Amino acid sequence: MNNRRKFIKQTLIGSLGLTILNLIPFRSFAANKKKYTKITILHTNDVHSHIEPFPTKDPKYPGLGGAARRATLINKIRSEEKNVLLFDAGDIFQGTPYFNKYKGELDFKLMSLMQYDAATIGNHDFDNGIEGLNDMLPFAKFPFVNANYDFKNTVLKDKIHEHITFLKDGVKIGVFGLGVELDGLVDKKNYEKTIYNNPLPIANKIAAYLKETEGCQLVICLSHLGYEHPLNKISDLILAKNTKNIDLIIGGHTHTFLEKPTEIKNLSSAITLINQVGWAGVNLGRIDFFITNTNKDYFLKSENIRVE
Repeated sequence: MNNRRKFIKQTLIGSLGLTILNLIPFRSFAANKKKYTKITILHTNDVHSHIEPFPTKDPKYPGLGGAARRATLINKIRSEEKNVLLFDAGDIFQGTPYFNKYKGELDFKLMSLMQYDAATIGNHDFDNGIEGLNDMLPFAKFPFVNANYDFKNTVLKDKIHEHITFLKDGVKIGVFGLGVELDGLVDKKNYEKTIYNNPLPIANKIAAYLKETEGCQLVICLSHLGYEHPLNKISDLILAKNTKNIDLIIGGHTHTFLEKPTEIKNLSSAITLINQVGWAGVNLGRIDFFITNTNKDYFLKSENIRVE
């Protein structure tokens, strides 16, 4: 127990190891002939209160993860790159005794120290009830986004954003969130009068607004719908195929370890990317967008980085 307390006090100190799982080109162009701005997107999902690394004898993830190591990696990338945004795709809560003890306070405080820019809400973030989630919000120094949960008759009314925008070196980035259907997945008493709405029409509406009205060069969805479902429920794959104006879906819920982002043709025959980095903070996702000054062409590099 003393070791754990010492660890919590030293959350921003840790060693760092990287394994690059993939590096992919996307719409490449002659970079030396065009002015471009580099935007670095970092992301996590389904961390589930894994504050410490897995034990070194764990059969699947020996010694991987941990908040301190993730913080060190994030800080290293920020020291090297000018325009960095850090997001989480939900299920921050539940999974270790740290959640049982601190109810999410520690998770939000650590994410705030790491300077997350935004997160969405996962089904397990309701595990202490909507009142419990509301009680923890003051410890989060970053906004939450969700566009398809209607919180108007709950304590979360006016506390969750449908969408937000960021301006990085002249590039405008729009971000919105989507959540999985709660009925049958979460006890009704935990989400109370939260209303779930179909994500597809909402996603099309929000993405069009961000792209066309707000003039965002990048539109990102923080999704806790899941990468794919066997019963053809709405998932990230279905979302990408049935929408347009979304450039990147950062996914969660299904704990899917993707080796590289999935490229899907959307309704306008453009490419929507989907990425998800498993669970428990084992990986940190990174996608670098290189956006031209005309916004007519871009390419990207991507890597899912082991936190070890």
